[in-house]
Amino acid sequence: MAFAELAHYAGLPPGVLNVVVGDGETGKHIVAHPGVDKIAFTGSTEVGRQIRIATAGSGKKLSLELGGKSPFLVFDDADLDSVVEGVVDAIWFNQGQVCCAGSRLLAHESIADRLNEKLKARMERLRIGSPLDKAVDMGAIVAPVQLERIRTLVERGAAAGSPMWQPSWACPAEGCFYPPTLFTNVNPAAEIAQVEIFGPVLVAMTFRTPSEAVELANNTPYGLAASVWTENINLALDVAPKLKAGVVWVNATNLFDASAGFGGYRESGFGREGGREGMWEYVKSRSEAGGRSSEGARAGAAGAAARGAPPQLHDGTNGDGERHRADASATLPAQRGDGSGGAVPLPTSDLPPINRTPKLFIGGKQARPDSGYTITVRGAGGAAVGEVGEGNRKDVRNAVAAAHAASGWARATGHARAQILYYVAENLAARAAEFAAEIARMTGVDGADEVEAAVSRLFTYGAWADKYDGAVHSVPIRGVALAMHEPIGVLGLVAPDAHPLLGLVSVVAPAVAMGNTVVVVPSEPHPLSATSFYSVLETSDVPAGVVNIVTGGKDALAKVLAEHDDVDGVWYWGSADGVAKVERASASNMKRTWAEAQGAREWRAAGQGEGREFLRAATQVKNVWVPYGE
Repeated sequence: MAFAELAHYAGLPPGVLNVVVGDGETGKHIVAHPGVDKIAFTGSTEVGRQIRIATAGSGKKLSLELGGKSPFLVFDDADLDSVVEGVVDAIWFNQGQVCCAGSRLLAHESIADRLNEKLKARMERLRIGSPLDKAVDMGAIVAPVQLERIRTLVERGAAAGSPMWQPSWACPAEGCFYPPTLFTNVNPAAEIAQVEIFGPVLVAMTFRTPSEAVELANNTPYGLAASVWTENINLALDVAPKLKAGVVWVNATNLFDASAGFGGYRESGFGREGGREGMWEYVKSRSEAGGRSSEGARAGAAGAAARGAPPQLHDGTNGDGERHRADASATLPAQRGDGSGGAVPLPTSDLPPINRTPKLFIGGKQARPDSGYTITVRGAGGAAVGEVGEGNRKDVRNAVAAAHAASGWARATGHARAQILYYVAENLAARAAEFAAEIARMTGVDGADEVEAAVSRLFTYGAWADKYDGAVHSVPIRGVALAMHEPIGVLGLVAPDAHPLLGLVSVVAPAVAMGNTVVVVPSEPHPLSATSFYSVLETSDVPAGVVNIVTGGKDALAKVLAEHDDVDGVWYWGSADGVAKVERASASNMKRTWAEAQGAREWRAAGQGEGREFLRAATQVKNVWVPYGE
């Protein structure tokens, strides 16, 4: 309320800032209110998960700054006296009730014992009492229920066999006070090493090599902040990009400034506060603000009737999970092959004399679908023009595993990724007539312009691959904050049905240009462009696993991707109901989503089908704070 009073004195117009006090029930009503367009939440991961579920499909913009279990890495050349003061600031500041508290101490094995002894000596000198007393180091826990939770977790940690140490002095008898606590030789999988305690409890473990330190640091569901202590700047700047954390402090902790973004990875949430990247959370492009020219008004689920698709085409599954396709004039049963490539006879067919069933594309290889089933693809007049495999959960699992195995793609230079995208564009251009004819068979309209646009889009993102870089922020320390654009990781891409080739390229190209590996679900009614496209990938030096293609039911496969805990983000263009399901399912591991209803975007327009919006969605910003000087 004091801040609101200051805003009033500063001349902020009435109604611009509104403060409502209350508990979680009040927040619940704010989240559910239809007049709210953007929600920014700071709090526990569990409540953030509830908000993600509650807002699914509502169209509300969401950014979440959630819990953490931040690592505090100390290498053997670090100044241990400075480290001790850094630990005090990291975990005992505000009694450890800070989302970015450095609650996991990872020390080089050779210096761990010395560091622990120095920490114990410093803990003995900490003063606990009223936070209004300037000579006090620690105040009280925020509430009795939180105090009880801390006690319970500490007791369970001690019972599990982790050595516990507390100072010899006693806490004040009155109030919710808890002493600073140190656990040593903690198993990395122990509950106290994985769960956010949100109290003055530090768990310590050791490592032997920098690579082991990174593995231990990343061994939690969270990814909010990290602190790296070493006198070797080469080592610090090698380790920092490898840490799954939105903020990394070198030889420091708890540094903040409005010019540098703050936010997390994984279950620590998504979105940023502060910095240029933080501003994007509160604005939208002019095309969004003014309303996009909607293809959806002219399109059914398969695409626009104006492009020659059958009128009112719908795709989905019935209650038994069987495939079905229908148009306004007829209802056809599922058209499945027997898994050997032979098609069930249809009333009309435009299939070639030698039937070819394109397979899935997983790990750089063509793979038969696990189900053994095929789906008939129909052209503009309803005739069968081909078949594709019907992917399922197991195929998605294999594709995600292949994408993870190709993680080296993120370490490739932007220049190297650019050259490969240029090569893909060149090879696609060489087969332009073939792809255009295939698009015409599926949609009934000339595909030459679409192929030309797809080639142009590949060149565009090839050019962006080594130019969409970060920034160096001028922060109020003797040092700099490096804003680094990092890939999200493994992205699940559910391509739009409209423009089967251009839509596919428009989502794949920016994702891989930024270093992500992808699992793509192509246009459901027109998937043959995607299955032909993988032969272009095979001849264009694209490493195995960078692009994986799984054909089948869009919404069924999208749900599997959204629920998969090894998928870091999902992009989806489909039905409004599908948008809600994807956003709701993504709450399992708080993955980032970009989901829009079919027809919300004009893919042929450069302002909507390509650009920085896609690059921002394909990256996350890590701010690395680097002090310098003796």
